[in-house]
Amino acid sequence: MFASLALLGVSISSSFAARYQEGVHYERVSPPQPTTAAPGQVEVVELFWYGCPHCYRLEPFAKRWLKKKPANVKFVRMPGVFRPNWEIGARAYYTAEILGVVDKVHEAMFEAIHELKRPMSSEAEILALFEQHGVKEKDFKRVFNSFAVETKLRRARDMGRRYGARGVPAIIVNGKFRTGAQESGGNARVFQVVDYLVQQESQ
Repeated sequence: MFASLALLGVSISSSFAARYQEGVHYERVSPPQPTTAAPGQVEVVELFWYGCPHCYRLEPFAKRWLKKKPANVKFVRMPGVFRPNWEIGARAYYTAEILGVVDKVHEAMFEAIHELKRPMSSEAEILALFEQHGVKEKDFKRVFNSFAVETKLRRARDMGRRYGARGVPAIIVNGKFRTGAQESGGNARVFQVVDYLVQQESQ
């Protein structure tokens, strides 16, 4: 009986391996990159840009996954800074992170650009959105061009390059694997591949 169960486990593991293949559904990051995860955790990084329609379409899938993600996953959003005009959106995200209002403004930034057709390409536009969500102007301005934000921007630029990401959205698992909608076969499958990679890294 125990032998049969063991064989069943091997069979299931093998079927997962056959279903998600390196070079097809995900790519290996070489060399592997450092993570911010604690021992026993698996880091999952979402690279995004507010102006990216593909990132906006992935958001509902990410939100659903976050509600049921494995307990050992440390989820990190990281704005891509691959072009000069992407920087202001990244600055907005890190300002929200430092002020503790990501839950209020992250989705609002996407909606402003993709639903309301507002470019959100100036500090004044971003300030107005933050104010709509309860952030005081003095707090926003204290953080938006701060050293803390600059430090986070430098790291995002560096890590985006080191991850080998050629665009966004991209998901990086434990600094070792990279996937996205194109590799996985669509938005609905992205986090299935992520779950598989998390499982591999948790063993």
